[in-house]
Amino acid sequence: GDCLNYGCVPSKALLASAKHAASARKAGQFGVNLPEPEVDFPAVMDHVRSVIAGIEPHDSQERFEGLGVTVIREAGAFISENRVAAGEHIIKAKHFVIATGSRAFIPPIEGLSETPYLTNETVFENRERPQHLIIIGGGPIGVEMAQAHRRLGSQVTIIEGGKILSRDDVEAVEVVRSALTGEGIAIKEGVAVEKVSPQEGGVAVTLKDGEQITGSHLLVATGRTPNVDDLGLDKAGVDFDRRGIKTDQRLRTSRRRIYAIGDVASGPQFTHMAGDHAGTIIRNVLFKAPSKRNDAITPHVTYTDPELAGVGLSENAAREAYGDSIKIARFAYADNDRARAEKRTEGFIKVITTKKGDILGATIVGLHAGELIHPWGVAIANKRKIKDFTAYIAPYPTLGELSKRAGGAWYTPSLFSGKTRMLVRALAMFD
Repeated sequence: GDCLNYGCVPSKALLASAKHAASARKAGQFGVNLPEPEVDFPAVMDHVRSVIAGIEPHDSQERFEGLGVTVIREAGAFISENRVAAGEHIIKAKHFVIATGSRAFIPPIEGLSETPYLTNETVFENRERPQHLIIIGGGPIGVEMAQAHRRLGSQVTIIEGGKILSRDDVEAVEVVRSALTGEGIAIKEGVAVEKVSPQEGGVAVTLKDGEQITGSHLLVATGRTPNVDDLGLDKAGVDFDRRGIKTDQRLRTSRRRIYAIGDVASGPQFTHMAGDHAGTIIRNVLFKAPSKRNDAITPHVTYTDPELAGVGLSENAAREAYGDSIKIARFAYADNDRARAEKRTEGFIKVITTKKGDILGATIVGLHAGELIHPWGVAIANKRKIKDFTAYIAPYPTLGELSKRAGGAWYTPSLFSGKTRMLVRALAMFD
């Protein structure tokens, strides 16, 4: 329920409201002049709650009970390898699946426990538009919430000890950073927080370099920590550490009849990955068909505007694994006619392959990058080659042409090589 109530769903609903505000401000470049949008922040949050309410029945206790599932609303903990206690219930089973998810990580910052702050679990309950939102953490949650609140009228400052979106392609992150700062978001990178403290009307954040930033609200977005506490894992003999429960490729823990999936299973923390884990469990447990986790092909998207999406290996990871035996193809949004029509020419697609054309990874930053990454996920999952992206006809003008153009760009050096020219001249003699 974390994604529905505190994660993907409310954050994308808030971003949708923010996008409409931004679109109104930019309408003039299309010849449509609109006044500065008036943001009704409580109504925005009503929209967020309505989206959650619309999806809620799909995840409800009633739905699962209708499917024949017994739902026990108690905290559960192992009391042995094959028994779990939940309230007055003792459940004995052949197999168990641990799917306890994760929660916001709260860093040990001086004064934080005495200072009011928001996390992803509380920010969507806030109905007062922040005058100045200070965000500690420049990961996906931090930058998404920064842009959403800025577009809805708040002053925003991001404080990040390293670089924002540090796990993503450096070139792609630069496109996002430029967009954020262009909208007036202050980004302080490479600085650590010394302490925080409450003050009248808000909070004060003191950095280790001595700078003090004051704001009306504080959002802590410093990552996630797996929910492994109070599960009785030691009594079941299940190994775990601060990163989560240790599993093998079939998602089995140190006790082969106990499985772990999702955020708690020591891997990338995405809802869609947890869904894939569920399929792996079903094949292993119900159909006795050995099936392995597919974390390596899990796509990721940061839903800023422009979006940043990736699947497979990044350029840096590919270079570490394959050295100089990789090849990179790229194509810019600025060279796509649909992007020009939409006046959204910032961004690019970058594809990493072996020199034989085996696709290792893809990164897209730009308008609708999260949608455009899909075929690259299919290609990597099915071990397709870059030539497959030249063998189909893309409708014109669409952003989807970026993928086909990237495929064509892979062959450009060889098409214009001296050997190709000699071959064409030789073949011309047979006319």
